[in-house]
Amino acid sequence: MSFQNPLSDRLGAGPWRRGVCGVCLAIALAAAGCTGPREWIANGFKVGPNYCPPGVAVSENWIDADDKRILDQPADLVAWWAQFEDPVLNELVATAYDQNLTLREAGARILEARMLRQVAVGNLFPQTQTMSGEYSRNKSPGDGPGTYFSNWNGSFAFAWELDFWGRYRRAVAVADADLDASVFDYGDVVVTLIADVAATYVDIRTQQTQLALVRENVANQRETYELTERRFLAGDANDVDVQQAKSSLAQTESLVPQLEISVRLSQNQLCLLLGMPIEDILPLLGEGEIPEVSTEIAVGIPAVVLLRRPDVRRAERNLAAQSELIGIAASELYPHISITGNAGVTAARLGDLFTPEASFASIGPSFRWNILNYGRITGNIGVQEARFQQLLASYRQTVLVANFEAENAIKQFLGLQEVLKFRLQAAEAADRTNELINNLLEEGDADINRVFTVQNFKTQQEVAAALAKGQVAQSTISIYRALGGGWPSPYLGQADIGPVRPAETPETVEAPAEELPSPEAPLAQPDALSALD
Repeated sequence: MSFQNPLSDRLGAGPWRRGVCGVCLAIALAAAGCTGPREWIANGFKVGPNYCPPGVAVSENWIDADDKRILDQPADLVAWWAQFEDPVLNELVATAYDQNLTLREAGARILEARMLRQVAVGNLFPQTQTMSGEYSRNKSPGDGPGTYFSNWNGSFAFAWELDFWGRYRRAVAVADADLDASVFDYGDVVVTLIADVAATYVDIRTQQTQLALVRENVANQRETYELTERRFLAGDANDVDVQQAKSSLAQTESLVPQLEISVRLSQNQLCLLLGMPIEDILPLLGEGEIPEVSTEIAVGIPAVVLLRRPDVRRAERNLAAQSELIGIAASELYPHISITGNAGVTAARLGDLFTPEASFASIGPSFRWNILNYGRITGNIGVQEARFQQLLASYRQTVLVANFEAENAIKQFLGLQEVLKFRLQAAEAADRTNELINNLLEEGDADINRVFTVQNFKTQQEVAAALAKGQVAQSTISIYRALGGGWPSPYLGQADIGPVRPAETPETVEAPAEELPSPEAPLAQPDALSALD
Protein backbone atom coordinates (compact mmCIF):
# COMPACT_ATOMS: atom_id res chain seq x y z
CA MET A 1 0.00 0.00 0.00
CA SER A 2 1.32 3.47 -0.84
CA PHE A 3 -0.01 6.99 -1.08
CA GLN A 4 1.20 10.55 -1.40
CA ASN A 5 0.92 12.75 1.65
CA PRO A 6 1.40 16.46 0.89
CA LEU A 7 0.57 17.32 4.50
CA SER A 8 3.57 15.33 5.74
CA ASP A 9 5.76 17.21 3.29
CA ARG A 10 4.71 20.53 4.82
CA LEU A 11 4.66 19.56 8.51
CA GLY A 12 7.44 16.98 8.60
CA ALA A 13 6.87 13.26 9.00
CA GLY A 14 8.60 12.90 12.37
CA PRO A 15 6.52 15.13 14.71
CA TRP A 16 3.27 14.32 12.92
CA ARG A 17 3.92 10.60 13.15
CA ARG A 18 4.78 10.74 16.84
CA GLY A 19 1.62 12.70 17.55
CA VAL A 20 -0.62 10.29 15.69
CA CYS A 21 1.04 7.27 17.27
CA GLY A 22 0.71 8.77 20.74
CA VAL A 23 -2.97 9.47 20.26
CA CYS A 24 -3.58 5.99 18.84
CA LEU A 25 -1.70 4.43 21.72
CA ALA A 26 -3.70 6.27 24.35
CA ILE A 27 -7.01 5.54 22.64
CA ALA A 28 -6.16 1.87 22.10
CA LEU A 29 -5.09 1.15 25.66
CA ALA A 30 -8.08 3.03 27.05
CA ALA A 31 -10.69 1.60 24.69
CA ALA A 32 -9.60 -2.01 24.41
CA GLY A 33 -9.34 -2.43 28.14
CA CYS A 34 -7.59 -5.82 27.89
CA THR A 35 -4.10 -4.74 28.91
CA GLY A 36 -3.50 -1.59 30.94
CA PRO A 37 -0.58 0.77 30.29
CA ARG A 38 1.40 -0.50 33.28
CA GLU A 39 0.95 -4.12 32.28
CA TRP A 40 1.80 -3.26 28.69
CA ILE A 41 5.07 -1.66 29.81
CA ALA A 42 5.85 -4.41 32.33
CA ASN A 43 5.35 -7.03 29.60
CA GLY A 44 8.01 -5.38 27.48
CA PHE A 45 5.53 -3.31 25.44
CA LYS A 46 3.46 -6.37 24.60
CA VAL A 47 -0.22 -7.01 25.27
CA GLY A 48 -1.43 -10.31 26.62
CA PRO A 49 0.10 -12.52 29.32
CA ASN A 50 3.78 -13.26 29.61
CA TYR A 51 4.57 -16.95 29.92
CA CYS A 52 5.86 -18.42 33.16
CA PRO A 53 6.62 -22.17 33.37
CA PRO A 54 3.86 -23.76 35.46
CA GLY A 55 4.40 -25.83 38.53
CA VAL A 56 3.87 -29.56 38.31
CA ALA A 57 3.53 -32.21 41.00
CA VAL A 58 6.36 -34.76 41.04
CA SER A 59 7.04 -37.38 43.70
CA GLU A 60 9.82 -36.43 46.07
CA ASN A 61 11.28 -39.91 45.92
CA TRP A 62 10.74 -43.31 44.38
CA ILE A 63 8.42 -45.75 46.10
CA ASP A 64 11.23 -48.31 46.37
CA ALA A 65 13.89 -45.77 47.34
CA ASP A 66 14.69 -47.74 50.51
CA ASP A 67 15.75 -50.77 48.47
CA LYS A 68 19.55 -50.93 48.41
CA ARG A 69 19.48 -51.81 44.71
CA ILE A 70 17.93 -48.43 43.87
CA LEU A 71 20.58 -45.75 44.03
CA ASP A 72 19.73 -42.05 44.26
CA GLN A 73 22.94 -41.17 42.46
CA PRO A 74 22.62 -39.28 39.14
CA ALA A 75 21.47 -41.68 36.45
CA ASP A 76 23.97 -42.49 33.72
CA LEU A 77 21.62 -41.87 30.80
CA VAL A 78 23.80 -40.74 27.92
CA ALA A 79 25.13 -44.08 26.66
CA TRP A 80 23.31 -46.41 28.99
CA TRP A 81 23.28 -49.36 26.57
CA ALA A 82 27.08 -49.56 26.84
CA GLN A 83 26.60 -50.93 30.37
CA PHE A 84 25.62 -54.25 28.79
CA GLU A 85 29.19 -54.48 27.45
CA ASP A 86 27.93 -55.99 24.20
CA PRO A 87 29.81 -54.79 21.07
CA VAL A 88 27.02 -56.04 18.79
CA LEU A 89 24.43 -53.96 20.63
CA ASN A 90 26.71 -50.90 20.49
CA GLU A 91 27.00 -51.26 16.73
CA LEU A 92 23.26 -51.78 16.30
CA VAL A 93 22.49 -48.57 18.21
CA ALA A 94 24.95 -46.60 16.08
CA THR A 95 23.47 -48.07 12.89
CA ALA A 96 19.91 -47.27 13.95
CA TYR A 97 20.88 -43.71 14.80
CA ASP A 98 22.44 -43.32 11.38
CA GLN A 99 19.77 -44.98 9.27
CA ASN A 100 16.38 -44.99 11.05
CA LEU A 101 13.83 -43.22 8.86
CA THR A 102 11.55 -42.06 11.67
CA LEU A 103 14.54 -40.29 13.20
CA ARG A 104 15.35 -38.64 9.87
CA GLU A 105 11.75 -37.48 9.65
CA ALA A 106 12.06 -35.89 13.09
CA GLY A 107 15.33 -34.25 11.99
CA ALA A 108 13.55 -32.76 8.96
CA ARG A 109 10.96 -31.25 11.30
CA ILE A 110 13.77 -29.42 13.08
CA LEU A 111 14.89 -27.95 9.75
CA GLU A 112 11.31 -26.92 9.04
CA ALA A 113 11.02 -25.22 12.44
CA ARG A 114 14.27 -23.34 11.80
CA MET A 115 12.92 -21.93 8.56
CA LEU A 116 9.58 -20.99 10.14
CA ARG A 117 11.46 -19.09 12.81
CA GLN A 118 13.34 -17.25 10.08
CA VAL A 119 9.99 -16.25 8.55
CA ALA A 120 8.75 -14.99 11.92
CA VAL A 121 11.88 -12.91 12.49
CA GLY A 122 11.50 -11.40 9.01
CA ASN A 123 8.14 -9.92 10.00
CA LEU A 124 9.88 -7.64 12.51
CA PHE A 125 11.15 -5.65 9.53
CA PRO A 126 9.10 -3.95 6.79
CA GLN A 127 6.64 -6.61 5.82
CA THR A 128 6.08 -5.35 2.26
CA GLN A 129 8.86 -4.16 -0.03
CA THR A 130 8.12 -4.09 -3.72
CA MET A 131 9.89 -2.68 -6.74
CA SER A 132 8.07 -2.29 -10.06
CA GLY A 133 8.71 -0.90 -13.52
CA GLU A 134 6.46 -0.36 -16.51
CA TYR A 135 6.51 0.95 -20.03
CA SER A 136 3.43 1.54 -22.15
CA ARG A 137 2.64 3.04 -25.56
CA ASN A 138 -0.65 4.89 -25.34
CA LYS A 139 -3.11 6.49 -27.74
CA SER A 140 -5.26 9.41 -26.74
CA PRO A 141 -8.87 9.63 -27.88
CA GLY A 142 -9.21 10.98 -31.42
CA ASP A 143 -7.49 10.26 -34.69
CA GLY A 144 -5.44 13.41 -35.14
CA PRO A 145 -1.66 13.58 -35.25
CA GLY A 146 0.27 13.50 -31.97
CA THR A 147 -2.28 11.30 -30.24
CA TYR A 148 0.30 8.63 -29.42
CA PHE A 149 2.58 8.95 -26.40
CA SER A 150 4.86 6.80 -24.24
CA ASN A 151 4.90 6.37 -20.45
CA TRP A 152 7.85 5.12 -18.44
CA ASN A 153 7.37 4.29 -14.74
CA GLY A 154 9.60 2.92 -11.99
CA SER A 155 8.77 2.83 -8.28
CA PHE A 156 9.63 1.33 -4.91
CA ALA A 157 7.00 0.95 -2.20
CA PHE A 158 7.09 -0.37 1.35
CA ALA A 159 4.75 -0.89 4.28
CA TRP A 160 5.97 -1.47 7.81
CA GLU A 161 3.51 -2.35 10.53
CA LEU A 162 5.17 -1.34 13.78
CA ASP A 163 5.12 -3.89 16.55
CA PHE A 164 3.45 -1.66 19.13
CA TRP A 165 1.56 -4.46 20.81
CA GLY A 166 4.16 -7.22 20.56
CA ARG A 167 2.35 -9.30 17.96
CA TYR A 168 5.43 -9.97 15.85
CA ARG A 169 7.74 -10.38 18.83
CA ARG A 170 5.36 -12.93 20.29
CA ALA A 171 5.27 -14.67 16.90
CA VAL A 172 9.06 -15.01 17.12
CA ALA A 173 8.66 -16.41 20.64
CA VAL A 174 6.14 -18.93 19.25
CA ALA A 175 8.65 -19.94 16.58
CA ASP A 176 11.38 -20.23 19.22
CA ALA A 177 9.20 -22.51 21.35
CA ASP A 178 8.19 -24.55 18.30
CA LEU A 179 11.84 -24.99 17.38
CA ASP A 180 12.63 -26.15 20.89
CA ALA A 181 9.66 -28.52 20.77
CA SER A 182 10.90 -29.99 17.48
CA VAL A 183 14.31 -30.58 19.05
CA PHE A 184 12.76 -32.36 22.03
CA ASP A 185 10.48 -34.30 19.68
CA TYR A 186 13.67 -35.48 18.00
CA GLY A 187 15.00 -36.40 21.43
CA ASP A 188 11.87 -38.39 22.22
CA VAL A 189 12.32 -40.34 18.99
CA VAL A 190 15.96 -41.01 19.95
CA VAL A 191 14.96 -42.31 23.38
CA THR A 192 12.30 -44.59 21.92
CA LEU A 193 14.51 -45.79 19.08
CA ILE A 194 17.47 -46.78 21.24
CA ALA A 195 15.23 -48.52 23.77
CA ASP A 196 13.40 -50.40 20.99
CA VAL A 197 16.69 -51.51 19.41
CA ALA A 198 18.01 -52.76 22.75
CA ALA A 199 14.72 -54.47 23.64
CA THR A 200 14.50 -56.21 20.25
CA TYR A 201 18.12 -57.32 20.55
CA VAL A 202 17.44 -58.80 23.99
CA ASP A 203 14.38 -60.56 22.56
CA ILE A 204 16.53 -62.16 19.87
CA ARG A 205 19.18 -63.28 22.34
CA THR A 206 16.51 -64.65 24.69
CA GLN A 207 14.80 -66.55 21.89
CA GLN A 208 18.13 -67.92 20.63
CA THR A 209 18.93 -69.16 24.14
CA GLN A 210 15.51 -70.75 24.51
CA LEU A 211 15.85 -72.37 21.08
CA ALA A 212 19.22 -73.88 22.00
CA LEU A 213 17.78 -75.25 25.26
CA VAL A 214 14.76 -76.74 23.50
CA ARG A 215 16.92 -78.41 20.88
CA GLU A 216 19.10 -79.85 23.62
CA ASN A 217 16.02 -81.26 25.32
CA VAL A 218 14.73 -82.60 22.01
CA ALA A 219 17.97 -84.57 21.67
CA ASN A 220 17.57 -85.84 25.23
CA GLN A 221 13.99 -86.95 24.69
CA ARG A 222 14.82 -88.51 21.34
CA GLU A 223 17.32 -90.76 23.11
CA THR A 224 14.60 -91.74 25.57
CA TYR A 225 12.18 -92.47 22.74
CA GLU A 226 14.74 -94.60 20.88
CA LEU A 227 15.63 -96.46 24.09
CA THR A 228 11.94 -97.17 24.78
CA GLU A 229 11.42 -98.37 21.23
CA ARG A 230 14.39 -100.77 21.50
CA ARG A 231 13.03 -102.17 24.75
CA PHE A 232 9.62 -102.64 23.17
CA LEU A 233 11.17 -104.63 20.34
CA ALA A 234 13.07 -106.66 22.94
CA GLY A 235 9.86 -107.29 24.87
CA ASP A 236 10.91 -105.22 27.91
CA ALA A 237 8.37 -102.41 27.31
CA ASN A 238 4.88 -102.05 25.92
CA ASP A 239 3.54 -99.96 23.05
CA VAL A 240 1.93 -97.50 25.49
CA ASP A 241 5.39 -96.47 26.69
CA VAL A 242 6.58 -96.07 23.09
CA GLN A 243 3.64 -93.87 22.10
CA GLN A 244 3.94 -91.76 25.23
CA ALA A 245 7.64 -91.21 24.52
CA LYS A 246 6.80 -90.28 20.95
CA SER A 247 4.11 -87.85 22.11
CA SER A 248 6.43 -86.22 24.63
CA LEU A 249 9.13 -85.82 21.99
CA ALA A 250 6.72 -84.30 19.46
CA GLN A 251 5.42 -81.85 22.05
CA THR A 252 8.93 -80.57 22.74
CA GLU A 253 9.80 -80.52 19.03
CA SER A 254 6.78 -78.29 18.39
CA LEU A 255 8.47 -75.57 20.44
CA VAL A 256 11.29 -75.34 17.88
CA PRO A 257 9.28 -73.81 14.97
CA GLN A 258 7.43 -71.57 17.42
CA LEU A 259 10.71 -70.10 18.65
CA GLU A 260 12.05 -69.90 15.08
CA ILE A 261 8.99 -67.81 14.18
CA SER A 262 9.68 -65.52 17.16
CA VAL A 263 13.32 -65.09 16.14
CA ARG A 264 12.34 -64.22 12.58
CA LEU A 265 9.73 -61.68 13.68
CA SER A 266 12.21 -60.06 16.06
CA GLN A 267 14.94 -59.82 13.44
CA ASN A 268 12.42 -58.31 10.97
CA GLN A 269 11.55 -55.74 13.64
CA LEU A 270 15.25 -55.02 14.11
CA CYS A 271 15.68 -54.46 10.36
CA LEU A 272 12.84 -51.94 10.45
CA LEU A 273 14.46 -50.09 13.34
CA LEU A 274 17.77 -50.06 11.48
CA GLY A 275 16.11 -48.51 8.43
CA MET A 276 17.18 -51.35 6.14
CA PRO A 277 15.33 -53.80 3.86
CA ILE A 278 13.94 -56.81 5.70
CA GLU A 279 16.48 -59.60 5.43
CA ASP A 280 18.08 -62.37 7.45
CA ILE A 281 20.53 -60.55 9.72
CA LEU A 282 21.24 -63.44 12.07
CA PRO A 283 24.59 -64.08 10.33
CA LEU A 284 25.52 -60.49 11.19
CA LEU A 285 24.41 -60.88 14.80
CA GLY A 286 26.01 -64.26 15.31
CA GLU A 287 25.47 -66.25 18.46
CA GLY A 288 25.38 -64.48 21.77
CA GLU A 289 24.20 -64.63 25.34
CA ILE A 290 21.39 -62.72 26.98
CA PRO A 291 23.01 -59.45 28.19
CA GLU A 292 24.00 -59.44 31.84
CA VAL A 293 22.77 -56.53 33.95
CA SER A 294 23.77 -55.25 37.34
CA THR A 295 21.51 -55.89 40.31
CA GLU A 296 21.82 -52.20 41.19
CA ILE A 297 20.82 -49.17 39.16
CA ALA A 298 21.21 -45.43 39.66
CA VAL A 299 17.96 -43.59 38.97
CA GLY A 300 18.52 -40.16 40.53
CA ILE A 301 15.69 -38.07 41.99
CA PRO A 302 12.24 -38.07 40.30
CA ALA A 303 11.90 -34.29 40.21
CA VAL A 304 15.22 -34.04 38.39
CA VAL A 305 15.24 -36.89 35.89
CA LEU A 306 11.56 -36.95 34.94
CA LEU A 307 11.41 -33.26 34.06
CA ARG A 308 14.41 -33.75 31.76
CA ARG A 309 12.60 -36.32 29.62
CA PRO A 310 12.36 -34.95 26.09
CA ASP A 311 8.63 -35.65 25.79
CA VAL A 312 8.03 -33.68 29.01
CA ARG A 313 10.13 -30.79 27.71
CA ARG A 314 8.32 -30.91 24.37
CA ALA A 315 4.96 -30.64 26.17
CA GLU A 316 6.23 -27.65 28.15
CA ARG A 317 7.51 -25.91 25.01
CA ASN A 318 4.14 -26.47 23.29
CA LEU A 319 2.54 -24.82 26.30
CA ALA A 320 4.92 -21.85 26.02
CA ALA A 321 4.08 -21.42 22.34
CA GLN A 322 0.36 -21.44 23.08
CA SER A 323 0.80 -18.78 25.77
CA GLU A 324 2.30 -16.45 23.17
CA LEU A 325 -0.61 -17.13 20.83
CA ILE A 326 -2.93 -15.64 23.46
CA GLY A 327 -0.99 -12.36 23.24
CA ILE A 328 -1.09 -12.46 19.44
CA ALA A 329 -4.87 -12.88 19.55
CA ALA A 330 -5.16 -10.02 22.08
CA SER A 331 -3.18 -7.69 19.80
CA GLU A 332 -6.12 -7.70 17.37
CA LEU A 333 -8.04 -5.58 19.90
CA TYR A 334 -5.71 -2.69 19.15
CA PRO A 335 -5.03 -0.62 16.02
CA HIS A 336 -2.41 -1.77 13.56
CA ILE A 337 -0.06 1.20 13.14
CA SER A 338 2.05 1.30 10.01
CA ILE A 339 4.46 3.48 8.14
CA THR A 340 3.98 3.37 4.41
CA GLY A 341 5.65 5.11 1.55
CA ASN A 342 6.78 4.94 -2.00
CA ALA A 343 9.24 6.61 -4.31
CA GLY A 344 9.67 6.47 -8.03
CA VAL A 345 9.97 8.19 -11.37
CA THR A 346 7.59 8.67 -14.28
CA ALA A 347 8.19 10.31 -17.65
CA ALA A 348 7.07 10.22 -21.24
CA ARG A 349 10.59 9.55 -22.49
CA LEU A 350 13.21 7.19 -21.17
CA GLY A 351 15.83 9.92 -21.01
CA ASP A 352 13.62 12.07 -18.77
CA LEU A 353 13.36 9.41 -16.05
CA PHE A 354 16.55 10.67 -14.43
CA THR A 355 15.55 14.32 -14.17
CA PRO A 356 14.29 15.88 -10.91
CA GLU A 357 10.92 16.64 -12.48
CA ALA A 358 10.26 12.94 -13.09
CA SER A 359 10.61 11.83 -9.43
CA PHE A 360 7.91 11.54 -6.80
CA ALA A 361 7.81 10.24 -3.22
CA SER A 362 5.52 9.96 -0.24
CA ILE A 363 5.78 8.63 3.31
CA GLY A 364 3.49 8.73 6.30
CA PRO A 365 1.81 6.80 9.09
CA SER A 366 -1.51 4.99 8.91
CA PHE A 367 -3.60 2.80 11.12
CA ARG A 368 -6.16 0.08 10.72
CA TRP A 369 -8.44 -0.87 13.57
CA ASN A 370 -10.82 -3.81 13.59
CA ILE A 371 -13.91 -2.36 15.22
CA LEU A 372 -17.45 -3.73 15.39
CA ASN A 373 -16.03 -7.24 15.21
CA TYR A 374 -19.10 -8.71 16.97
CA GLY A 375 -17.08 -10.65 19.49
CA ARG A 376 -14.90 -12.45 16.96
CA ILE A 377 -11.64 -11.13 18.41
CA THR A 378 -12.56 -11.77 22.05
CA GLY A 379 -13.91 -15.16 21.01
CA ASN A 380 -10.57 -16.02 19.41
CA ILE A 381 -8.77 -14.92 22.59
CA GLY A 382 -11.01 -17.29 24.53
CA VAL A 383 -10.19 -20.07 22.07
CA GLN A 384 -6.45 -19.56 22.59
CA GLU A 385 -6.88 -19.48 26.37
CA ALA A 386 -8.88 -22.70 26.27
CA ARG A 387 -6.19 -24.34 24.18
CA PHE A 388 -3.63 -23.19 26.74
CA GLN A 389 -5.60 -24.91 29.48
CA GLN A 390 -5.73 -28.08 27.37
CA LEU A 391 -1.97 -28.06 26.86
CA LEU A 392 -1.41 -27.30 30.54
CA ALA A 393 -3.39 -30.40 31.47
CA SER A 394 -1.54 -32.37 28.79
CA TYR A 395 1.83 -31.22 30.16
CA ARG A 396 0.95 -32.26 33.69
CA GLN A 397 -0.42 -35.55 32.41
CA THR A 398 2.85 -36.16 30.53
CA VAL A 399 4.78 -35.70 33.76
CA LEU A 400 2.37 -38.00 35.57
CA VAL A 401 2.73 -40.69 32.90
CA ALA A 402 6.52 -40.35 33.07
CA ASN A 403 6.38 -40.95 36.83
CA PHE A 404 4.03 -43.90 36.27
CA GLU A 405 6.30 -45.52 33.68
CA ALA A 406 9.40 -45.09 35.82
CA GLU A 407 7.79 -46.55 38.94
CA ASN A 408 6.48 -49.53 36.98
CA ALA A 409 9.88 -50.18 35.45
CA ILE A 410 11.64 -49.96 38.83
CA LYS A 411 9.19 -52.41 40.40
CA GLN A 412 9.64 -54.82 37.50
CA PHE A 413 13.42 -54.52 37.78
CA LEU A 414 13.34 -55.45 41.46
CA GLY A 415 10.64 -58.10 41.25
CA LEU A 416 11.98 -59.86 38.18
CA GLN A 417 15.34 -60.30 39.86
CA GLU A 418 13.56 -62.36 42.50
CA VAL A 419 11.70 -64.28 39.80
CA LEU A 420 14.98 -65.01 38.02
CA LYS A 421 16.59 -66.29 41.21
CA PHE A 422 13.82 -68.85 41.75
CA ARG A 423 13.64 -69.76 38.06
CA LEU A 424 17.35 -70.53 38.01
CA GLN A 425 16.99 -72.66 41.12
CA ALA A 426 14.08 -74.54 39.56
CA ALA A 427 15.98 -75.07 36.29
CA GLU A 428 19.06 -76.31 38.14
CA ALA A 429 17.00 -78.74 40.20
CA ALA A 430 15.12 -79.93 37.11
CA ASP A 431 18.39 -80.55 35.30
CA ARG A 432 19.75 -82.55 38.24
CA THR A 433 16.50 -84.54 38.44
CA ASN A 434 16.70 -85.31 34.74
CA GLU A 435 20.29 -86.53 35.15
CA LEU A 436 19.27 -88.87 37.99
CA ILE A 437 16.22 -90.21 36.20
CA ASN A 438 18.26 -90.91 33.06
CA ASN A 439 20.70 -92.96 35.13
CA LEU A 440 17.82 -94.98 36.54
CA LEU A 441 16.39 -95.39 33.04
CA GLU A 442 19.63 -96.83 31.73
CA GLU A 443 19.67 -99.25 34.63
CA GLY A 444 16.08 -100.24 33.95
CA ASP A 445 14.82 -99.08 37.38
CA ALA A 446 12.93 -95.92 36.29
CA ASP A 447 9.18 -95.52 35.84
CA ILE A 448 8.83 -94.49 32.19
CA ASN A 449 5.95 -92.13 32.98
CA ARG A 450 8.08 -90.36 35.55
CA VAL A 451 10.89 -90.05 33.00
CA PHE A 452 8.62 -88.23 30.55
CA THR A 453 7.33 -85.96 33.30
CA VAL A 454 10.83 -85.04 34.44
CA GLN A 455 12.06 -84.38 30.90
CA ASN A 456 9.11 -82.14 30.04
CA PHE A 457 9.49 -80.30 33.33
CA LYS A 458 13.19 -79.73 32.64
CA THR A 459 12.35 -78.16 29.27
CA GLN A 460 9.73 -75.90 30.80
CA GLN A 461 11.95 -74.71 33.64
CA GLU A 462 15.00 -74.00 31.48
CA VAL A 463 12.94 -72.07 28.94
CA ALA A 464 11.26 -70.14 31.78
CA ALA A 465 14.64 -69.33 33.34
CA ALA A 466 15.95 -67.96 30.03
CA LEU A 467 12.80 -65.90 29.66
CA ALA A 468 13.19 -64.52 33.20
CA LYS A 469 16.79 -63.54 32.49
CA GLY A 470 15.68 -61.72 29.36
CA GLN A 471 12.90 -60.00 31.31
CA VAL A 472 15.40 -58.66 33.84
CA ALA A 473 17.41 -57.13 30.98
CA GLN A 474 14.17 -55.77 29.49
CA SER A 475 13.22 -54.17 32.81
CA THR A 476 16.59 -52.37 32.85
CA ILE A 477 15.88 -51.07 29.37
CA SER A 478 12.42 -49.96 30.52
CA ILE A 479 13.94 -47.94 33.36
CA TYR A 480 16.27 -46.08 31.02
CA ARG A 481 13.43 -45.53 28.56
CA ALA A 482 11.26 -44.11 31.35
CA LEU A 483 14.08 -41.80 32.50
CA GLY A 484 14.71 -40.47 28.99
CA GLY A 485 17.96 -42.36 28.52
CA GLY A 486 19.91 -41.68 25.35
CA TRP A 487 19.17 -37.95 25.31
CA PRO A 488 21.10 -35.71 24.86
CA SER A 489 22.52 -38.13 22.35
CA PRO A 490 26.26 -38.83 22.47
CA TYR A 491 26.18 -38.86 18.66
CA LEU A 492 24.72 -35.38 18.24
CA GLY A 493 25.97 -32.01 19.44
CA GLN A 494 23.83 -28.99 20.20
CA ALA A 495 25.33 -27.23 17.17
CA ASP A 496 23.83 -29.90 14.92
CA ILE A 497 20.27 -29.51 16.16
CA GLY A 498 20.13 -25.74 16.15
CA PRO A 499 19.61 -23.18 18.90
CA VAL A 500 17.79 -24.17 22.05
CA ARG A 501 16.68 -21.43 24.42
CA PRO A 502 19.20 -20.94 27.25
CA ALA A 503 16.62 -21.76 29.92
CA GLU A 504 15.85 -25.01 28.16
CA THR A 505 19.34 -26.16 27.24
CA PRO A 506 19.97 -29.61 28.74
CA GLU A 507 22.94 -29.94 30.99
CA THR A 508 25.91 -31.16 29.00
CA VAL A 509 26.75 -34.73 29.94
CA GLU A 510 30.02 -36.07 28.66
CA ALA A 511 30.03 -39.83 28.16
CA PRO A 512 33.33 -41.60 28.83
CA ALA A 513 34.94 -42.70 25.59
CA GLU A 514 34.98 -46.33 26.64
CA GLU A 515 31.19 -46.34 26.92
CA LEU A 516 30.68 -45.59 23.25
CA PRO A 517 31.07 -47.96 20.31
CA SER A 518 34.66 -48.60 19.40
CA PRO A 519 36.18 -46.14 16.88
CA GLU A 520 37.40 -49.18 14.95
CA ALA A 521 33.80 -50.29 14.36
CA PRO A 522 32.79 -50.24 10.68
CA LEU A 523 30.13 -47.61 11.39
CA ALA A 524 31.27 -44.09 12.11
CA GLN A 525 29.33 -41.99 14.58
CA PRO A 526 26.66 -40.33 12.42
CA ASP A 527 25.24 -36.86 12.08
CA ALA A 528 21.52 -37.40 11.71
CA LEU A 529 20.78 -34.10 10.03
CA SER A 530 23.61 -34.21 7.52
CA ALA A 531 22.23 -37.58 6.45
CA LEU A 532 19.18 -35.74 5.14
CA ASP A 533 21.11 -34.38 2.17
